[in-house]
Amino acid sequence: MAQRNPYARVIVQQWVSLDGFAAGPGGEMDIVAAVDEDADMRSQQYNDRLLSGVSAVMLGRRTYQQFAGYWPGATEPIAPRINEIPKVVASRTLRKAGWGSHRPAMVVADPVAHLQAFRREQPANLIVWGSLSLTAALFAADQIDELDLFVVPVWLGEGTPVLPASPPRRLRQIVGEDWGTISHLRYWVPSPGQGGASARGAS
Repeated sequence: MAQRNPYARVIVQQWVSLDGFAAGPGGEMDIVAAVDEDADMRSQQYNDRLLSGVSAVMLGRRTYQQFAGYWPGATEPIAPRINEIPKVVASRTLRKAGWGSHRPAMVVADPVAHLQAFRREQPANLIVWGSLSLTAALFAADQIDELDLFVVPVWLGEGTPVLPASPPRRLRQIVGEDWGTISHLRYWVPSPGQGGASARGAS
């Protein structure tokens, strides 16, 4: 696998249940229903700061369709930043990806190749939102540097896991915060075969 560029980080951010699921077995979003207004606002304030150091957002097709149907007309304080940031949609079926009256997203059929080129060309960070199948493909290709998790105190029992099946890895926690009804945890993800945190460092 190609060596990661230490100056270009790929961050996967997910909402996750206490037992590791992003959604219930039928796609139920009980996680979102359990998040109160204060925790939701804190997550948006955090993301507003995070996006100031991110050059692009990558989405899978379904997440793109959900976001593009909501954010162009949203009134939350973070909406302008989300609408203005460059976006990449990983899809083999879409030919274009509009975003209301804002700049359309770039569509790429091969997200791994796109990220490898991104790392070579830009000393900048990229965030992946939602998009579990996309996340699994990026994990398999060793293209993820950080996991940024909003943990909701809901026990789903079964459903769609946030993380794909993988050989064991020891992650390094770099952020741990209590936001009332949710916990914010951020981890550095080592490449396969590394016993702990990479010497590349983290911030």
